[in-house]
Amino acid sequence: METIYKVALVVVLLVVIFNLGQALFFMMKDKDDDRRTVWALTRRIGLSLVLIGMVILGIWMGWLHPHGVSP
Repeated sequence: METIYKVALVVVLLVVIFNLGQALFFMMKDKDDDRRTVWALTRRIGLSLVLIGMVILGIWMGWLHPHGVSP
């Protein structure tokens, strides 16, 4: 279960990055109409919130183990 969960996290992260790139492309291509840019950024924000929720859930369930940085 942990491996599938980690793969799902990576997939969601890649989709977030893809949407950010898509918004940049639309911003450069559509000079007058920015509906597609706004929609891509809205999807990115929503997916980022889902990703943060998944990380919190994974830590709470014990599937993800955060580690501290040693000096």
